[in-house]
Amino acid sequence: MEQLKTGKQPWVKNGLTDGIFILSPPFIALFIVALFPAQFKNSVLMPVQYWVVLIVMIDVAHVYSTLYRTYFNPPEFKKQPHVLIAVPLFCYIGGVMLYLAGGIFFWRVLAYLAVYHFIRQQYGFLRIYSRRENQIPLFKYIDNTAIYIATIYPLLYWHFAGSKKNFNWFVDGDFVLFHFDGLLIAAKIIYLVTIALFAIKEAWLYIKTQQFNLPKNLVVLGTFLSWYFGIVYYNGDMAFTTLNVVSHGIPYMALVWFYEQKKFTGWKSYRTRFMKLTFSRYGVLSFVGLLILFAYVEEGLWDGLIWKEHVSVFRIFATLPSINSDMLLALTVPLLALPQSTHYVLDGFIWRMQKQKQAEGPVTTDIAA
Repeated sequence: MEQLKTGKQPWVKNGLTDGIFILSPPFIALFIVALFPAQFKNSVLMPVQYWVVLIVMIDVAHVYSTLYRTYFNPPEFKKQPHVLIAVPLFCYIGGVMLYLAGGIFFWRVLAYLAVYHFIRQQYGFLRIYSRRENQIPLFKYIDNTAIYIATIYPLLYWHFAGSKKNFNWFVDGDFVLFHFDGLLIAAKIIYLVTIALFAIKEAWLYIKTQQFNLPKNLVVLGTFLSWYFGIVYYNGDMAFTTLNVVSHGIPYMALVWFYEQKKFTGWKSYRTRFMKLTFSRYGVLSFVGLLILFAYVEEGLWDGLIWKEHVSVFRIFATLPSINSDMLLALTVPLLALPQSTHYVLDGFIWRMQKQKQAEGPVTTDIAA
């Protein structure tokens, strides 16, 4: 029995770029957090410069990378124009209706939608890096269980441990919290058993085949570490945000870049002037720069109209009037959140594709990131 179809590792692009931009972010984030335990362990504060890097330049910026797979991509837009038009429309209408029912309902639904999106991204990377494996169904089931339990157990701990966290997903109260020790004990047993089964399975495969799927195992390990330490071990906003945002946003942007850049080099019909600027040899600078620009404008509007928390960062938006009317908030907040809600929903469509025939294809399975 062979574990991999070829002796090569199943990289998306190559070992160096995958290692830097997709596989290493959770480990780098955990290393940074571990270096400064006093600042990260229980802190509810975050320096504004650090907030700009994490939230504006990574978290919000990665949301806009979906544009390169959809609205900025004429061939892709032509494949499913009705979906790409309908999704933001329904997201906005649904958001307004939720906000009219109560602002917390809007944030709660958006938070749980984001959680699903974050979990599915990890599953998607697992499937990408498993695409060359000749897995028996039991081993595939163990892999899938491992990646899901790596994310779900920390979330159950967050929900049912009964202790207040010094962080939230979006706003205070967006998660529904209970105290349920029995469920946590059962979940912890499943968590530990799953880790053991996955380790035994991988050890057996290596002994049997003398092959080791490095990127897949790094995805699984990075997911276990970033979610456990970000939610269970540490109780600080800086720790949670660092591990959550860095582990999610950078790999997603990298995947979009790798995927679209590969198409750019292979398809002449894909080479519009905009794509030449973005996916040529040094186009990554314009790719990232435009994402950060969009993110800065969005966060500036949030700060100028709603939050008024980072005036020093968004001075050009400081003169915007604060919105206090309940009706105007119900119309404005879902509009400002529309890039996020659309990103969460659209990713359930844009990464669903049949397996490519080429063994080197960068994405060969469903990744609902």
